[in-house]
Amino acid sequence: MQQQMQQRVLYSLLLLALIAAPFAGAYPVFVMKVLCFALFACAFNLLLGFTGLLSFGHAAFFGSAGYITGYAIRNLGFTAEAGILAGVIAGAVLGLVIGLLAIRRQGIYFAMITLALAQMLYFFCLQAPFTGGEDGLQGVPRSSLFGVLPLDSDLTLYYVVLAICALGFLLIMRIVHSPFGQVLKAIKENEPRAISLGYDVDRFKLLAFVLSATLAALAGSTKTVVLGFETLTDVHWTMSGMVILMTLVGGLGTMLGPVVGAVVIIVLENKLGDIGNWLATATGVTWFQTLGESVTIVIGAIFIICVLSFRRGLVGELTARSRFFRTMSQQS
Repeated sequence: MQQQMQQRVLYSLLLLALIAAPFAGAYPVFVMKVLCFALFACAFNLLLGFTGLLSFGHAAFFGSAGYITGYAIRNLGFTAEAGILAGVIAGAVLGLVIGLLAIRRQGIYFAMITLALAQMLYFFCLQAPFTGGEDGLQGVPRSSLFGVLPLDSDLTLYYVVLAICALGFLLIMRIVHSPFGQVLKAIKENEPRAISLGYDVDRFKLLAFVLSATLAALAGSTKTVVLGFETLTDVHWTMSGMVILMTLVGGLGTMLGPVVGAVVIIVLENKLGDIGNWLATATGVTWFQTLGESVTIVIGAIFIICVLSFRRGLVGELTARSRFFRTMSQQS
């Protein structure tokens, strides 16, 4: 009970910090991008961290929803919420189709099927006329919310995106702590035992896959509205690898781990050059100025360090160590 209270206080403080972020000097568009990727990572964590299914094709849902949303708003005149809804529905349907095909296999075979199907979608987006090919889908207007609230202002859109991501996070929390979520955890820990207890394991895994795909689609649709474009990067296999990296760095199977991982990776991708310049000025070592050109190397090094030294991720290690010190203090 005390732990639940501490979690609620932590989440409340985090929400208050995000509400106040634009007034504290944070760039709204950058924070919105981080929020979208944090939701994407949380959606993936629902599948891998709590169900034990490793998907190498989650970029398919993230990117395809972005394309559908962008096309619906720019070419069909949809409002923002209708475009996002269209993208989410498309992601859910795609998740159902891929899930029905992939769920027949386990382990590495499941991962390879998701990767193969996602790459098929990538080549479709590369050649389809409505996606813009290599140029991507450009010039997506922000439109308006329910045809009433214009989203041209970064500040207005920021709070809309914050509400969407917060609701998505709350939905994931509700799923994880529900009886359905407990069955998912049981499947991850011991699938044969779950089968022996009478659970239709394949049906539970398929539903978890579709829910994860739907929430990933919500993140992708929202990102398209924020940035105003959609490119092939979001449907490429490297995006699937990126969300896996976010989840592992932050903490697999934890609620806040994917959020922390998304913040670390996106900040490094966008601000590593500024960090390098600051280090060069502070230390006098000019080599730090080249850090901005070595983003993938730095991210790879962080991943190696986390795998070797922080097996449970940043949040997982902090949680484990806090429990250890709490137990030691109680014993003493």
